[in-house]
Amino acid sequence: MESFETLLEISTKIHGHICAGQVIGVRMSMLGLARIGIDDPKGADRKKLYILVEIDRCATDAIQSVTGCSLGKRSMRWKDFGIMAATYVNLETGKAIRITALEESREASKKYYPALANKYQQQLEAYKIMPEDELFSFQEVTVDIPECEKPGRPMRRVQCDACGDHVQDCREVEESGKSLCRACAGERYYTIIGYQRKPQQNIRR
Repeated sequence: MESFETLLEISTKIHGHICAGQVIGVRMSMLGLARIGIDDPKGADRKKLYILVEIDRCATDAIQSVTGCSLGKRSMRWKDFGIMAATYVNLETGKAIRITALEESREASKKYYPALANKYQQQLEAYKIMPEDELFSFQEVTVDIPECEKPGRPMRRVQCDACGDHVQDCREVEESGKSLCRACAGERYYTIIGYQRKPQQNIRR
């Protein structure tokens, strides 16, 4: 694996700017991969690695950059917990480690660069050199990954009985004997105001 400096540079280019979250994501990933026995995440070990991230912030871009895992490859799963944490899983061995960035590291960063007035700059620089046990907590865990959430081709496609959309990867909802997409089951995040082209439907009544 490349050095921390190289990985941080690559991640920064992908993310668009350098920030403390990039440093956290790069360091977190290097530690996580080492602890589960993944040496070549983008090459020989790419099919062994699975990551669950708990926040949609800067560190997640860094995690993707270092590991090569992504939502599109189905090797990364987003759990909307709002915690600066990620769990790294070796699918071959089952070994998994959950790493959390410690909140107290924000305050601790001041002692490393007291001359810097900007707290964000303090954190950015301090996180590069801070001992890992001062920056992170580690939990050995087990993770149950359903077959429908693993990488690979879709296990099935089901047509929604209400709107006709096709639902992949076991995301349909069974309700009163009907298979529904999550929008029709009450989880719609959008409001329909018109159709550019109304989809053809083959709906069971």
